[in-house]
Amino acid sequence: MSNLEILTLLELAEGSPKDRAAQRAGAVAAATGGLVRWFGVIGQRSLLVVLFLAIWEVVPRLGLVDVTFLPPFSEVIAAGWQLAQSGELYDDVAASLFRALGGFVIAVALVVPLGLVTGWYARLGDVLNQVIEIARNTAPLALLPVFILLLGIGELSKVTMVIYSCAWPLLLNTIAAVRQVDPLLVKSARTMGATPSQLFRKVILPASLPTIFVGIRLASASAMLVLVASEMVGAKSGLGYLIINSQYSFLIPQMYFGILAITMIGLALNAILEALERRLMRWKAPAT
Repeated sequence: MSNLEILTLLELAEGSPKDRAAQRAGAVAAATGGLVRWFGVIGQRSLLVVLFLAIWEVVPRLGLVDVTFLPPFSEVIAAGWQLAQSGELYDDVAASLFRALGGFVIAVALVVPLGLVTGWYARLGDVLNQVIEIARNTAPLALLPVFILLLGIGELSKVTMVIYSCAWPLLLNTIAAVRQVDPLLVKSARTMGATPSQLFRKVILPASLPTIFVGIRLASASAMLVLVASEMVGAKSGLGYLIINSQYSFLIPQMYFGILAITMIGLALNAILEALERRLMRWKAPAT
């Protein structure tokens, strides 16, 4: 076969230059369309947030509220920028993240296995039921003075408070997740000769993960809530301390920025947990 014939066959396989240009144009158009749709979805989801921030900026400037107690959004951001330049913001964020994430991770590592065992063994659940009901109905903030008296005003009392507050949504959702596993799945696995360890790894745990993650996300919100309250009472650093100290010092823009910082941390943590949930449950059919 001559070189000309080989070249002709290659051109036929790849298509003419016009065809290749059309394919490239189609690919660029598809990518552009996907990007536009993505920005459109983000815009729709953020519309109310943008509207709220615009109202926050405009209302104080029009004199509809006292700017002393509700400064414009731009002044709040400027106050946050000053905190960042001074380094105070980073110290407070680092302190709060250390306490919240430390307590949260410890709670997940300890309580989720306990919930799996308690949910699987009904007798153990019956024995622990009364203790769980009493403890979960005792407000964590009501126990804050007790934790401070027993553990001191340092980091240990705050991390322990976070662990305590995270334990109950984690434990109750994990127990419910195990008990709600379809009995037909368990029976089918046993009929097929699955060992207890295989039954747990292949059936119980995957079927329980969606409800367990509900508890994990609730626990993450509870961790931030309790931590901020405990930092307001007995701390010299952290976002809770920043908020209450700014209020006492009448640095109102800084106070609002501390609240916004806590909100952003909570949203970021929730987004990370959602991404982890999607990764661990790729087998789950997407909701329609």
